[in-house]
Amino acid sequence: MKKTIAILDYGIGNRRSVSSAVSILGARPSLVKDRRELEESDGLIIPGVGAFPQCMAALEAADLPTLVKDYIRLGRPVLGICVGMQMLFDRGTEYVLTDGLGIIPGQVDRLAVDLAAGRLPHIAWTPIERQPQERSMFAGIPASARFYFVHSFAPVDVPAEFVSAMAAYRGHSFVAAVQKENVWGTQFHPEKSGPRGLELLANFVSRC
Repeated sequence: MKKTIAILDYGIGNRRSVSSAVSILGARPSLVKDRRELEESDGLIIPGVGAFPQCMAALEAADLPTLVKDYIRLGRPVLGICVGMQMLFDRGTEYVLTDGLGIIPGQVDRLAVDLAAGRLPHIAWTPIERQPQERSMFAGIPASARFYFVHSFAPVDVPAEFVSAMAAYRGHSFVAAVQKENVWGTQFHPEKSGPRGLELLANFVSRC
């Protein structure tokens, strides 16, 4: 039987490309926005494109933060992508200070890049540096793999035990991937990162 991977539907995010990637992997994508649909899934992906405050407001308007927290509390596998990962943290500082879901300690700040040396957003295929505490997220993926990033903000003050990978832009190092128990997060877009991104998504699906 195919695994069902819920894709949180809160009106924002790269839902179509995430759904396509899940289908390629042989799982069944399901856009969900209520408790019954979520409970029937084997894992949850939180997509995200845009600004932190806008995405959090959309989640709250759809009454989804409690559903997500309950799902995580039950130990079910969760993957946050880009802003979907950023919302897992305590707060974001984009435009206005905005509370996040508070699942992983840390704050999401603008990349500390000198705009005279490089523009924002950071849009590039970028290598990552896996951390010693990384476990199964990058299993089977070559250390030389690059992933596709599109962002101006990234988490800071994240406890080292939760950081799975770092990356750099214009000499500034930032958190590229996190893992806390059953929750994974990537600042890059695995669904847009070619074969290596699909391998990471396959590792997630295999946990579900």
